[in-house]
Amino acid sequence: MKLISFLFLFAYAQFGFAHDPGLSSAEVVLNENGVDVSITFALQDTEAFAPMDNDGDAEVSNAEREAAKPEVAALLAKELDVTLNNQNVKPVKAGDVTFDAQNNAHILLHYEPAATSLKMQLLFLNKLPDGHKQVVTIKDATGKNLSEKMLMQQDNLIELNLTAGESSSMFKDFFVLGVEHILTGYDHLLFLFALLIVTHRFWAAFGIITFFTIAHSITLALAGMNLVTIPSTIVEPLIAASIVYVGVENLIRKEPKGRKYLTFSFGLIHGFGFAAVLQEMNITSIETGILVPLFSFNLGVETGQLIVTSIALPIIWWLHTKPLIEKYFVPVCSVFVSIAGMYWLIERTLL
Repeated sequence: MKLISFLFLFAYAQFGFAHDPGLSSAEVVLNENGVDVSITFALQDTEAFAPMDNDGDAEVSNAEREAAKPEVAALLAKELDVTLNNQNVKPVKAGDVTFDAQNNAHILLHYEPAATSLKMQLLFLNKLPDGHKQVVTIKDATGKNLSEKMLMQQDNLIELNLTAGESSSMFKDFFVLGVEHILTGYDHLLFLFALLIVTHRFWAAFGIITFFTIAHSITLALAGMNLVTIPSTIVEPLIAASIVYVGVENLIRKEPKGRKYLTFSFGLIHGFGFAAVLQEMNITSIETGILVPLFSFNLGVETGQLIVTSIALPIIWWLHTKPLIEKYFVPVCSVFVSIAGMYWLIERTLL
């Protein structure tokens, strides 16, 4: 029972941290007139630069957003350190700020002169939550990719020397991001845990894991390529509801049947949750194509999932061999799973 208590305490401590602290993107275009830098944030992240809710009603009106544009552009320009041809430069004019229908803010800054070498340090990452990541893509005037890098507070610098022919691959960065996302995606892991705690044999667990992988890979690809989009206000509550459902089913059905098909259905929903990461980064604008970051991110998710299940399953099966523990293991864990899912469901619909 000590192990079960530990699982309770560990997961309770993580309730408020089901997802990544933030993701954003930047596109740098080198042309004959200078350098254009386009940065995209989720609207809520721009609050780190310029609070918009001036009247304190917990809602940002269109008027408040418009009024905040100059301050957002000015503060971002101040916190973006750009060096062209070994000379530190400032934007030639105030940045343009626009907002889209997906609650994203786009800031466009122009620098001169035309560059043969570039160094850009994103100081503004220090104003964003710990762990916030920014994918930066550098292109030439024809749209050809020159360099890509995932930046964060601890590594906020990207450099490019055209004469040296530098380039970089995003495969590793998106792979690591996928691993990190599943390892910190406590709602996804809790859903998988709830499915696996009733298994006693390898093939039953293998079927669940396989169907979950296939399902979320399908919707991750569809959503990542913007072929199918569902708002997070719908997806996130549905993920929480899937956790509640599995927890309750574990309690009322002694031996749940057809878990593979249930897993596939709910796995489709979880795939949209995974895709939110790539959508926030706007991977469709990456010159190397969306297939590389999409594949490597999904591979990272699957790798992280396999790491967790390879550790959890032997423990689960061992506990089932202990009569005193086995009697309470599934009911107690399922009650906890249901409570956790209900917490997230309320948080994501009412709070």
